Amino acid sequence: MISSISSNRLATWQTDYSQRQSVAPTNELDKEAKQDPALKPADAKATDTKKTGGLSASDLKIVSELKQRDAEVRAHEAAHLAAAGSIAKGGASFNYQQGPDGIQYAIGGEVSIDTSAIPGDPAATLRKADTIRRAALAPAQPSGPDIQAAASATAMAAQAQAELLQKNQDTQNGNKEHRGTKIDVSA
Repeated sequence: MISSISSNRLATWQTDYSQRQSVAPTNELDKEAKQDPALKPADAKATDTKKTGGLSASDLKIVSELKQRDAEVRAHEAAHLAAAGSIAKGGASFNYQQGPDGIQYAIGGEVSIDTSAIPGDPAATLRKADTIRRAALAPAQPSGPDIQAAASATAMAAQAQAELLQKNQDTQNGNKEHRGTKIDVSA
């Protein structure tokens, strides 16, 4: 019974992480057990009485999960920052949730990057789009928004490539027009 409560808590937290809310996870069994101690499973009663450092075993498990999530989030955002280089607009920003131990743990984050094209320079825009795509896909497990950013960068690169092709064609057509026809007028 305790493992199902823990997995329910984890599922609730994962929803909270994706919605970036700082809400303590709860479920119906926890609410009922707090109101009527007789509804607590025998294992849960024993766990509550065995406190370690002021935290119950279930709270220690929550803290452990939050620490793991914090490390994952920080590594994820660090990968974005490292790959973004000079197009990053500052450092990473994080969303936090307070654990039962009173410590704030990062549960979500983001790195802002400059995704604008470079006007009049499709070659530079193409290089920048490649950097954006690499930065978006840098983490081991890119998120949905990361994948969307990579797709936008790919579209930006395609547009820049089309502009480069058009520019090259215009240059070639311009060279043909300037060459003209050679007429020998010597007599």
